[in-house]
Amino acid sequence: MFIQFHKEGAKIILGATITATAIIFLVDSLGMNNWLRIAIQLFTLFMLIMILQFFRNPKRITQINDNHIIAPVDGKVVVIEEVFEPEYFKDKRLMVSIFMSPINVHVTRYAVNGLVKFSKYHPGKYLVAWHPKASEENERTTVVVENRVFGEILYRQIAGALARRIVNYAKEGTQVVQGTDAGFIKFGSRVDLYLPLGTEVNVKLNQKAVGGKTIIATKK
Repeated sequence: MFIQFHKEGAKIILGATITATAIIFLVDSLGMNNWLRIAIQLFTLFMLIMILQFFRNPKRITQINDNHIIAPVDGKVVVIEEVFEPEYFKDKRLMVSIFMSPINVHVTRYAVNGLVKFSKYHPGKYLVAWHPKASEENERTTVVVENRVFGEILYRQIAGALARRIVNYAKEGTQVVQGTDAGFIKFGSRVDLYLPLGTEVNVKLNQKAVGGKTIIATKK
């Protein structure tokens, strides 16, 4: 089956492939011990495969529904709690946080249809993604989409200890479609969703979420 890769990985994949090929042929020409040569070549192939799997972009068919909030990313649900959101709402919201390990797909997808009301990038630190202060101190982007059913939904892309670049495609004033590409976070991270209090949540702690597929919350 054909594997699709995200456009944000094009340069890195090309560079890694060229480098890996050069290393494999180089160690072949150095006449080193067979076990050492094989070990270096296998490790090089392993690193290339890890890079390829990180930037994979599987095609997802989202069942678009304004009464559903879907998972914006792949990962594990690590937080479901009421918190104070200080940047945009400045009041209490229900936060659902999804942690992405390096082996997860790192594409960010829009959780709802609607109008982008707010989109802002914040430079910052690179604390581990599950650190309590990560949502306030790490490199991050904050995006608010106004949906006709749920009202304003905020999501925050947060860089982790390994992440060194957040890509955000959301532009204020544009209409976006649920499940479509909203950005990418390179090498480890998490995404927080801020929902209106009283929203009916369909996921549980430690549940695995699939971006563009898993229904995070519903409104009847």
